[in-house]
Amino acid sequence: MATSSASHDSALGMPRAHGNTMLSILVCHSYFLRLDQKQSERGKPYPPLATLQVAAMLRKAGHQVTLFDAMLAGGIDEYRTLIQSVKPQLVLLYEDTFNFLSKMCLATMRDAACDMIGYARSNGSRVIAAGPDVSDAPKPYLLAGADLTLVGEGLFALLGLLPRLAGDPRLSCPELAAGVPGVAYLAETGVIVSKGAKTLPNSLYEGTAAWDLVDMDRYRGVWMERHGFFSLNLAASRGCSFRCAWCAKPTWGNDYLQRSARDVAAEVTHLKRTFDPDHIWFADDIFGFRMDWVGEFSAALSETGGGVPFTIQTRSDLVSERMADALAGAGCREAWLGAESGSQRILEAMNKGTTVLGILNARQRLEAAGIRVGFFIQLGYMGEELEDIQATRSLIRTARPDEIGVSVAYPLPGTQFHDLVKAQLGDKTRWQESNDLEMMFHGTYTSAFYREIRNLLHDEVALQAAMDRDHAERIRGLERRWDELIEREAQFRSEPRRSAKPAINGASP
Repeated sequence: MATSSASHDSALGMPRAHGNTMLSILVCHSYFLRLDQKQSERGKPYPPLATLQVAAMLRKAGHQVTLFDAMLAGGIDEYRTLIQSVKPQLVLLYEDTFNFLSKMCLATMRDAACDMIGYARSNGSRVIAAGPDVSDAPKPYLLAGADLTLVGEGLFALLGLLPRLAGDPRLSCPELAAGVPGVAYLAETGVIVSKGAKTLPNSLYEGTAAWDLVDMDRYRGVWMERHGFFSLNLAASRGCSFRCAWCAKPTWGNDYLQRSARDVAAEVTHLKRTFDPDHIWFADDIFGFRMDWVGEFSAALSETGGGVPFTIQTRSDLVSERMADALAGAGCREAWLGAESGSQRILEAMNKGTTVLGILNARQRLEAAGIRVGFFIQLGYMGEELEDIQATRSLIRTARPDEIGVSVAYPLPGTQFHDLVKAQLGDKTRWQESNDLEMMFHGTYTSAFYREIRNLLHDEVALQAAMDRDHAERIRGLERRWDELIEREAQFRSEPRRSAKPAINGASP
């Protein structure tokens, strides 16, 4: 058994193998940009941040690490060629948990991951898989050939598994997993999952990701050709402590784990000096959170000669006037708010914890500080009616965001929302790619209706920014399109009009 040849690591509470502890590890992910038409056309690829962070941790632990970055790869053949060349003892499929598309668990990417796992096993490598979809549904990955899958973030478990595997690469899956919290493997009786998954403490998460493993010229070339500037990504925190009913949290649960401001500033400085990006996208669910953290971050950047203009995501109820000014002082040039809806009734149904007035105030404060504002809008939430959609249109007309992103309600496993609509889900439980925009439960309207609303809302924002000589006529044309769609809205209803209110705070309607 594994424990017979291991001593106890008191720092992690996990066994440490004796003898040679170095493994040859191929770290990879399965988000192939070429498989997602919308994102390919958008042309804004980012390196797999969480995957690179794990690679850095493994190198610090003494392992020999190679990276396969699927993002800009031409196809799985590049992966197969690398497997043949490196012949790794272990393939670690670690999805980029900071990529919201990984959180959505697109079907094309699951298929790619399973193909990658199968090929690695057929070439003699042990395989461990981790990611949001892996946590929600480990069985497809185990059936594809993964020895073990990790629950949640998985890093605490991984640091316990690797010394065992290095000590004896032939250990069986039950022997590898014995006593390690947050691990799943396939047995004759089905999937065995050990409880008690833990999140890695911040003290072990600090430091710079393995950026040197990235073909940065490849990324720079796409950005410069498509947009004329180069952007890189970072994260200053993990997770989110808020409890929106539709938000899946298979990786960090409700934890919000913030890196030290100085550590983040040091990584910004490293990127600036090494790769000279024009812009940074902070992929945090919530950037900053506290005024003192933002102030310390800004001060640390000033000590090294200043940072790089950046974009963040945050919540409207966190944007005071002082916070907006502090963000601007630190270099924030754009902030995306999870507005979701212009209907207070729907915001309450989502357990969002924000108000329409608060969204408007946050928009004004950020604008006054010189920060561009984007709104994330979610259509089709359970119980949403035409008047709620019109309220969202009114919010956009009043707030005049610089940009919007529009989606429809997406029931992800593990959420209150999914629990409420799971009886309505058919065979399709995930989108194929990010432009799918298909309703997967029995909402008020059909997918076709929401796609038209999405187009109209995007045109609203575009018209607000385009004050050309035909502006008045274009506004009249947009009004006609709205009127025509509203006249036909009954044709798009997926069921007779109901008077029931939407679910409030996760309760059934």
